Amino acid sequence: MTSTRPPEMLPPDQPPRREMRHTPGASTIQRAAAERTARSIRGRRARSRLMVSMMYVAALLATLPLVLILFHLLTAGIGALSLEFFTSLPAPPGDPGGGMANAILGTLILVGIAAAIGLPVGVGAGLYVAENRGTRLATVVRFLADVLNGLPSIVVGIFAWQFLVRPFGQFSAIAGGVALGAMMIPLVTRSTEEMTRLVPTSLREAALALGYSQWRTSLTIVLRTAAPGIVTGALVAVARIAGETAPLLFTALGNQFWSVAINEPIAALPLQIFYYATSPYDEQRQLAWAGALVLIGIVLVISLAARLATRSRFGLGSGD
Repeated sequence: MTSTRPPEMLPPDQPPRREMRHTPGASTIQRAAAERTARSIRGRRARSRLMVSMMYVAALLATLPLVLILFHLLTAGIGALSLEFFTSLPAPPGDPGGGMANAILGTLILVGIAAAIGLPVGVGAGLYVAENRGTRLATVVRFLADVLNGLPSIVVGIFAWQFLVRPFGQFSAIAGGVALGAMMIPLVTRSTEEMTRLVPTSLREAALALGYSQWRTSLTIVLRTAAPGIVTGALVAVARIAGETAPLLFTALGNQFWSVAINEPIAALPLQIFYYATSPYDEQRQLAWAGALVLIGIVLVISLAARLATRSRFGLGSGD
């Protein structure tokens, strides 16, 4: 009888034994992979630092022109700023002194006329385009607004001269205000449309579910919710037209005396700066720098107001 040895029994929870083999090249492959990973990480970090540095340089280059302009205006024009500058009329050519009080007042009048014309039309058109975006008329209005945004200001001035100056035989403040208002309309239209489209659809649906009509929903719910953003766009448009000169050359013309009549030629800061900058007298050229400083100060104040309106918009929360 041949005796057989019973097979070795392993516990049920112990896996079968396997023979461990040592691969001599495993450590070399792992080291090479680690070195490649380290080189890749160092390359990505170097590219990241390079791109961040380029963005910093681009940001500095974007703000450098404004800084240089402000510095030059301060150094060249602050010496001519005085109480007389804000309260007196321009002096005769060659005489020292004088101011731009009539030009400052004329600029405010022109901007007021432009805002009275451009803001209601622009807000209404933007609200219509946003609330009826699928219609053919809304598409046409949006396209024309984009085209008008890129239209040169001198073309607007010539158009206003042809229809508002030539038929009446005289330059006037109303013609200048209409020209500036025409430049405001596409800016306000597009900004109103963008701000209105940010209003959640749920607000419109809730108002309609409560029995509001379409026009009442648009005016009392949508427009009120988007009001801070619309105000921001309106202030940006005002800042855009406040320094325009070309349309006023063909419409308002300018005036060396006090004038608040809208049917007569009127002074404006951009016009006065243009005339004084091309003058052969040093006193008037210095006043031109001072006028430019005041004008850019007005634009900066309006831009700051737009910034505050934007901040209030996010503070109120319009649901987006």
